[in-house]
Amino acid sequence: MNDAKRAHTDRVIAAALRDRQARETGYRERALKLFPWICGRCSREFTRDNLRELTVHHKDHNHDNNPPDGSNWELLCLYCHDNEHARELDAEAARQAGARDDPAAGRATAQPFANLKDLLKTRAR
Repeated sequence: MNDAKRAHTDRVIAAALRDRQARETGYRERALKLFPWICGRCSREFTRDNLRELTVHHKDHNHDNNPPDGSNWELLCLYCHDNEHARELDAEAARQAGARDDPAAGRATAQPFANLKDLLKTRAR
């Protein structure tokens, strides 16, 4: 690659990174004003001291979809955010491997409280 092409590529990448940083800063600040500083998955609470560990997750995975009301966002801690994206990657890998698209797959089948009403009646006697 010649110097002119390399310089052009560097400028394009730098501009894309600046745009992405500006976009992320904008919606992050809005999300932190709209929502309580609590992870939407694990309910961990955040303060100014550890706020850097709270991220904005786009529910539809489209970072350009940033409605003013925040309806496409949820605040997630770093760990839950990583887990969310890992689950998406796992689901995509399963689809590519030919796994059935069964909405009941992976759903819990145990019903630990199914007989609770009868047990309480017996105990009340």
